[in-house]
Amino acid sequence: MAHVHANTPFAPLGIAVLTVSDTRGFDEDGSGDLLSERLTLAGHALVERRIVPDDVYRIRAVVSKWVVRDDIQVVLVNGGTGFTRRDTTPEALMPLFDKAVDGYGELFRQLSLSSIGTSTIQSRAVGGLIDRTLVFAMPGSPKACATAWDGILAAQLDARTRPCNFVAMVLPEAAGGCASRQAPGSAVRAEEPPEGVAS
Repeated sequence: MAHVHANTPFAPLGIAVLTVSDTRGFDEDGSGDLLSERLTLAGHALVERRIVPDDVYRIRAVVSKWVVRDDIQVVLVNGGTGFTRRDTTPEALMPLFDKAVDGYGELFRQLSLSSIGTSTIQSRAVGGLIDRTLVFAMPGSPKACATAWDGILAAQLDARTRPCNFVAMVLPEAAGGCASRQAPGSAVRAEEPPEGVAS
């Protein structure tokens, strides 16, 4: 069952990029550069970009400030998703999630299997929804960020992706969203599904 109309227009999102690293500055942040370039080329807006050390509370503080802003619908976090003592990004983010996007991490590991083999099990890529803001965390290498963006996020953050995508979750006014996923009071009510959606 198609949740998205064939003629749904592209809806640009406000996206923030957070790099988690004890050692990188902006001059060395190839992963942040890659994500910023990819999202901009896709037609979205880079609202803010930060680098913080591998620290649960600093990560959580930045993300908590971003998710309450009206101009940010998505937060992309890179780094800190491994198994070393300093890798604490999942621990910082998961308590904030209202809903986990379990399929994101599962699919990320499946996609990376072809390039890094069974080492993919050491990736703790996680995603979730905090209120109406999507947060996706991925490993800190540019290659891993490309896998996450090109293989998953570019499509799921595009309102035209069928049968459904995440845009209606964060932009309730976006046309063609799944009626059953609309927030109360949004333009499309559950009892009046958009064309092509069975009631």
